[in-house]
Amino acid sequence: MNEIQQYLAEEIASDCGQGYITRSEALRRLHIMGLSAAVALSLLSAACGGDDKDTSSQALASNTPMSNTPGTPNLAAPGNNSAAPETPTATSASPATNEGNPNPSAPPAALPPAAMPAGSTPPAAMGMPMPPAANPPVATPAGDPAAISGPGMGLPTEAITFTGPNGPLQGAFAAAPQPRGAVLVIHENRGLNDHIRTVVGRFAAAGFTAIGLDLLSEEGGTAGLGDPANATAALGMVAPERFVADMQACLDELARRAPGAKLGAVGFCFGGGMMWRLIGTKDARLAAAAPFYGPFPNGTDFSGSNTAVLAFYGALDARVNGTQAAAEAALTSAGLTHEMVTEPGANHAFFNDTGMAYNAAAATDAWARVLAWFGEHLS
Repeated sequence: MNEIQQYLAEEIASDCGQGYITRSEALRRLHIMGLSAAVALSLLSAACGGDDKDTSSQALASNTPMSNTPGTPNLAAPGNNSAAPETPTATSASPATNEGNPNPSAPPAALPPAAMPAGSTPPAAMGMPMPPAANPPVATPAGDPAAISGPGMGLPTEAITFTGPNGPLQGAFAAAPQPRGAVLVIHENRGLNDHIRTVVGRFAAAGFTAIGLDLLSEEGGTAGLGDPANATAALGMVAPERFVADMQACLDELARRAPGAKLGAVGFCFGGGMMWRLIGTKDARLAAAAPFYGPFPNGTDFSGSNTAVLAFYGALDARVNGTQAAAEAALTSAGLTHEMVTEPGANHAFFNDTGMAYNAAAATDAWARVLAWFGEHLS
């Protein structure tokens, strides 16, 4: 596996370990990624234990790659026909994962209380009081656009296409009525979905013209892949250099649609990892960036960059937090303006209000901070 595939596979295993998905569902997703039974079971054994005899034992006995071509997403596997929505089954109807609800238009499935991770808040309980963040909170002045751009309060987005290095790119666009900057938004490992479109609209409502880029445009777009697990698998098959080139093309489009605006970028989980790579291009147009719980790529050098970086982590997200020290060292070595914020009691994907790891207090604090950061460095 390459670095991105390794991260995506570990993400699936982590979701299983957190109780967001069943072990059999995790095996199904690893199957779609093209992992062999032995590799998949090795990843899951420590993460979520147990034994699904109807799936794991059979797979282990075969000890063969769980897709038609090793290393290739098995998009033609039964139940994964991208030409039509997946028929709900006992497997595909499992609870929403750490990366968000597979069906954003439907209410997220609830986990039993015992399975809920410490510090998380299911969307059904969004109104419950949460413990205050340890980081000093960022105040939202009266009349600030942040006050009118909470969850569900963003502007509508429109689907757009524009020129990319290898053909048309797809995205979701929202124009701020009185822009004070422009922001590129990069999705999680499920591709460009309704949650990310909502984030794009929230930025526009807060005064930042925004585009949510579909990094699976060359594959026909996220929507055309059907099962969200297909999107995850497809992301793992793309060289990161293509993602970087597509993001830079999207900066071109942002500059065209918001003439004279300073440019920023934000990414979540997989998209957070892409932020580090984009900052590493030293693109002089990128004035500010905000990676949310994104894994830091090995050996990334920021020397020559002028991007102001605000990075977010969840205190319970040990896997991604293991790369935080390397990220901070690289930022410090390059002399970049930066701040690292760790939200207490929050796990990976705490900002996604359609997912089981959503943490209202952490998400509210992070939203105020990122708007203040972009307000300072883009306005």
